[in-house]
Amino acid sequence: MKRSKEYQILPQYQIYLNNYLDYLQSWGKKLCFMNSLDANIRNNSTKGQLSAIRDSGNVPAIIYGGKDQNQKISISKKLLKNLIEKENFLSSIIILNIDGKSQNVLPREVKYDIISDDPTHVDFLRVLPGVKIKIEVPVNFINHEKSPGLKRGGVLNIVRRKVELKCPSEKIPENLTINLDGVDIGESFKISSVKLDSDVVPTIQGRDFVIATLAAPTVMKEPEKPAEAEATEGEEGAEGAEAAAEGDKPTADASKGDKKEGDDKKSPEKKPGEEKKPDKK
Repeated sequence: MKRSKEYQILPQYQIYLNNYLDYLQSWGKKLCFMNSLDANIRNNSTKGQLSAIRDSGNVPAIIYGGKDQNQKISISKKLLKNLIEKENFLSSIIILNIDGKSQNVLPREVKYDIISDDPTHVDFLRVLPGVKIKIEVPVNFINHEKSPGLKRGGVLNIVRRKVELKCPSEKIPENLTINLDGVDIGESFKISSVKLDSDVVPTIQGRDFVIATLAAPTVMKEPEKPAEAEATEGEEGAEGAEAAAEGDKPTADASKGDKKEGDDKKSPEKKPGEEKKPDKK
């Protein structure tokens, strides 16, 4: 009986193990795909050659920074668009694989086509250890459902969705996290409330600037009328009612007069049965 139970339990663990391995494999593929790109060296000198690169489904790019010379490359437009869809694309380090050699770079600028909105050119900055750079990092808010202020109808006013930081290239934070747990109406979030490494500092110095506030709900109310206006409206209404009452009186008298005239006209008439008989002589 014990062996049969063991054989019943083992397949369940095997299923869980397989699911976990599948998850790790998919997560690893996603991580490699999202943070790395294959690039090719390009040698072009005319606009026609650039157009040919774009027509072939690639995007021209350039790598600059450091002591090395600028390097012209081209990357797949499809893979690049998948990376750009990330909110923090411009603050994420990308690994470029160029002729079997990997190089860490940081996207600095992306140019787009006016009509199709497709990327047409990318500038990459070489990431060198120890070199500080300026970069905009997105702000992320968590635990909205645990905020009593939001539950009572409060509004989260986001003043800065991104904060510019100066930090070493190897210590770029993925985002700045602000926890809304226990936050009530009237509270604000300043840069001093965000935990940063000692090497990571905001470019704005000298003041504790606000990132977001939790404000009270706004309710639209009709403007109240002044007391004088209400008094004048009351007097006008009373005068109108009196005028209407006076206008009704003549009509009532006239109707009474008509009834009297009708009665006077009917009085001299005699009925046929009431005629006087002639006297007998």
